[in-house]
Amino acid sequence: MSTEELYDVAVIGSGPAGSVAARRAAQHGLRTLVLEKEPFPRFHIGESLLPYMSGLLNQLGLLDTLKEEGHTVKYGAEFSNEHGQFHRVCFDDQGPGRYHTTFQVDRSRFDAFLQDAAVAAGAELASPVDDVDVILAEDAQNHRVTFRQDGRERTVDARYVIDASGRAGVIAHQYGLRKPLQKLRMVAVYRHYQGLDEATNPGWTGDIQIGNHEDGWVWAIPNAPGELSVGAVMRKQTLRAATGPREELFQKHVSRIPRIMERLGEATPIRTSTVQESDFCYYAEQVVGNRWYIVGDAAAFVDPVFSGGVYLAMATGLLAANEIKDVLDARTTPEESTDRFTRTYKTGYDTYFRLVQGFYDYNFDFGRFKSELPDRVDDTSVSLLLGGDFWGLANTFSHELRKNDEWAVFEPFEPFYGCPAYPDLELAEREAFMAAQKMTEPA
Repeated sequence: MSTEELYDVAVIGSGPAGSVAARRAAQHGLRTLVLEKEPFPRFHIGESLLPYMSGLLNQLGLLDTLKEEGHTVKYGAEFSNEHGQFHRVCFDDQGPGRYHTTFQVDRSRFDAFLQDAAVAAGAELASPVDDVDVILAEDAQNHRVTFRQDGRERTVDARYVIDASGRAGVIAHQYGLRKPLQKLRMVAVYRHYQGLDEATNPGWTGDIQIGNHEDGWVWAIPNAPGELSVGAVMRKQTLRAATGPREELFQKHVSRIPRIMERLGEATPIRTSTVQESDFCYYAEQVVGNRWYIVGDAAAFVDPVFSGGVYLAMATGLLAANEIKDVLDARTTPEESTDRFTRTYKTGYDTYFRLVQGFYDYNFDFGRFKSELPDRVDDTSVSLLLGGDFWGLANTFSHELRKNDEWAVFEPFEPFYGCPAYPDLELAEREAFMAAQKMTEPA
């Protein structure tokens, strides 16, 4: 194999996780190849980004550029019910030092933006490709990656592989690592509307709305100017038991949330038929091996109710690239990297899984869920956790979530605290929290 076909890092997939991993690896000066099966732009449902995403994008040098893209600015999230009662989580409650806004984005544009950013940083893009085959070395030899592009087969060597192949899960399937999560088996029926006039919105322009009723929940996301993505999420048995066209079921569920119906106003469907998407949740206990890392949806997929998937994907992609650089520069050992990345991955996804499971256990009623939390769980902790504070030791909401053993996903592990978006701020808050805890301990 010639040195021209040797890469420091090969990234499989250029969705948010893969593009961020490729950009950061290239920024570290590593020769990076990213493989993508589909040509961009490509359709993808959503997306409502979390406010912690702004901190992550700022680290990557992309926040200011994304602001110029004209995406809808998101200031908070509204939870309402069948009776019109509502509770708003305002991102201003997160306190100083963090960004208090994020974006509602068209995923086809956002994904293409991140892919372009990876290439701009120096990563080489091979797309579209098919027949990707990864032969992972079990010793010090390089990994071998074979794929077809433009009808020709190409083989390259890579010192490290980052699997960001999404639900395809190249490495997870190769090693049989993926485990289904049976608790969260939902199905969504959705459509996009045009002609939206936010003057009819009873809430706040730019907010995501989540409405709950006895049989499921409904989302409303202004993912482009004048457009609204609306989805009805329900248990699979609810869908199976329904009679009549799928469009009637969708309308029946959406019409049960008066604040979302009011927001829709005179908006009309972009297409007459609805789209159905099943929610297959899964995870893996092992996400690191001999110079390979699994990130994003290739490692785990969580119900999208609180919009955490893209943030978790990008955070793990960023962390994998940083770990590779630190190992190559001998700032850490492979064993230390494996332990740190695994614990970071599990802490983030476990926290998010628990948040979603709690929402479902309270029958989709976030207001009731929140009302039954101890008084020490204040609005700041709630806003922070819904914003992406999945790795914060000082967050009292996540402390409560971790107390419920029934919501555990992974085998017992030692949590890792250290925020990918605000590392210095989280460290300062963690130290202050630990000092306060020590002061309150009995002598």
